[in-house]
Amino acid sequence: MSSTTAPSAGVTTPPRDAIDPRGPQLAAALTAVVLAAVLLLPAPWSTALLAVQAGLFALGAARGVQHTPHAWLFRTVVRPRLGPPTEWEAPEPPRFAQGVGLAFSLVGLVALLAGATVVGQVAVGFALAAALLNAVFAFCLGCEMYLLIRRFTHRVS
Repeated sequence: MSSTTAPSAGVTTPPRDAIDPRGPQLAAALTAVVLAAVLLLPAPWSTALLAVQAGLFALGAARGVQHTPHAWLFRTVVRPRLGPPTEWEAPEPPRFAQGVGLAFSLVGLVALLAGATVVGQVAVGFALAAALLNAVFAFCLGCEMYLLIRRFTHRVS
């Protein structure tokens, strides 16, 4: 992934502020499960679950992915059972991706609350597709958007 630093051959001490990219990948897998449940459950359960997911996206966007419940789960339960990462990731691209997820979940939430079920399901479907890309293929669509926007804005200025 282009938002990662150079391979570190299993170095356990990350560069300053860097994150283990497997953490956001786990979070994406959990998010995909939640978003799939939103599409499968009837209202009001789907609406309540989407509101919870929007809150998690908001936390990740505001504080960074390393400060979410998913990150705690990864740090305390999953990462101790894995070998050291082979690369590290800057925290800004995943944080931006959380903001994109928040936008789609808010559109979905407002649409579901307004009775525009199809619009809400389409918005949730887009967020689900992005989460699945990260969970299954380690391809963070929001991260790549961040990098493209950053590249474009640095060329313009």
